[in-house]
Order: sequence, then structure tokens, then C-alpha cells
Amino acid sequence: MTFKDHFSKQAAGYAKFRPRYPQKLFDYLRSITPSRQLAWDCGTGNGQAAVGLASVFDRVIASDASEKRIANAQSHETVEYRVAPAENSGIGSETIDLIMVAQALHWFDLDRFYTEARRVLKHDGVLAASSYNLLHIKPLVVDIVNRYYYEVVGPFWPPERKLVERFADLPFPLHQIDPPKFEMTAQWNLDHLVGYLRTWSSTQRFITGRGTDPLEQITDDLGGAWGDLHQTRNVTWPLVLRVGIKGSEESPKE
Repeated sequence: MTFKDHFSKQAAGYAKFRPRYPQKLFDYLRSITPSRQLAWDCGTGNGQAAVGLASVFDRVIASDASEKRIANAQSHETVEYRVAPAENSGIGSETIDLIMVAQALHWFDLDRFYTEARRVLKHDGVLAASSYNLLHIKPLVVDIVNRYYYEVVGPFWPPERKLVERFADLPFPLHQIDPPKFEMTAQWNLDHLVGYLRTWSSTQRFITGRGTDPLEQITDDLGGAWGDLHQTRNVTWPLVLRVGIKGSEESPKE
């Protein structure tokens, strides 16, 4: 395996507990793409973005370097799943109308990926990359989740996690346009929140390195802050969306 695999062992949990992208996001991507024959969801994970793209594109190729994550992906009649790295997709040149990279760009070799993206995109094709960081919920719960993120499992985040925190500043060599604001929302009980925290790569690296479950350090505090354990609460994640169009006026690489 030649890629950094931080998610295969929790692939099933990732598919169950990760938040869903809003339909408005895919409707927007449809509106800015001249042709809607074929989209590529690169770094698809469990296929959430791929299925969303399938609602607005004729066909979707969804690829991931992890066989286990592809095995746990959501099936859809117009989505073709492939095991392939982002930098060497095997997709034909100038065949893709839109490339979507959802919560995955920070894992890629950016120079090689952007070369691949230019190769497979049609002349006026679109590259859209999204990312989200910490969740918004009841303030007392947010405080505990943030402490978990920075203090408990903070030392166990892969270095690439820092790129999520400064996603808006990552190099993006295509001609950029300014998209609307989007956010993901969910209605979760406490069990779902804990399941989500368990999918974090830092959580799994902590368990591997220390042999204990770091979530035990915040379980009591979370329960007290949450209140009724069966109560559902509104959870939101603001999305950072970068959108670029392939063409003659591409911005220079930073």
C-alpha cells in the first residue's frame, strides 16, 4: 500500500456516522457545470458525495485508494466505484465534466493530483473541493469536543490535518470562482456523536498507540453536558468550498 491509510479499519463506522452533504451543494455544482455527462468523485470514502453527484449527473466515477472504504460505499445504479489513487485515476483524458473532492484534498500529493485533474477534465470542466472542521452544537458540548480534539487526541492527528484547518489557503491552480456558503446539518443523539468521534483518525491512532480508548476520558463530561441521552440535537458543520474552472485563464500555482 503506497498511500497513507488512516480510515480503512473504521470504514464501516465512517459510512454509518459521518454527516451528509446538502442537496443544495450538488444542485449548485450542476448549475455551474456546462455539461453533466460524467463526474468524478475523487477520494470518495463511503460514497456520500458520489451518490449526491448521481442526483445531478448522468454518470459518476467514484474512486478511493482504500479497498475497504470502497467495499463499504453506498451502492447506486449510476455510480461506478473504483479502487485507484487520486494521482493516477486511470480515467480517460478530457472526459470529466466535474471533479468533486469532499474532505479528501489534504491527503493527496497536490502537485500530482492537479496534473491528473487537468488531464481528465474537459476544457471547461470544474474542480470542486470541500472541507469541514469542527462541529457546531450546544456550547457545553462544543467545549468538550474541542478539548478532545486539541488536548486528548491532538498529538495523534496526522500532519495533514493541519491542512483542513487552513483549507482556504491551500494552493488551487485553476481559475477560481466565489461559491455560495453551504453547511452540513444532522439531528444526532449522544451515541451518534460518540460514533462520529470514534471515526476520527486521531482516535484510532490513539487506540493503536496507547491501547486504551480516549473517548473514555470525556464520556462522563459529554453525558452531563448533553442531558437526556436519547435527546436529539441539531449539529452543523460549515463547509469551505473551493471551485475552479479549467480554461485558458488559470491562476498560477502558489
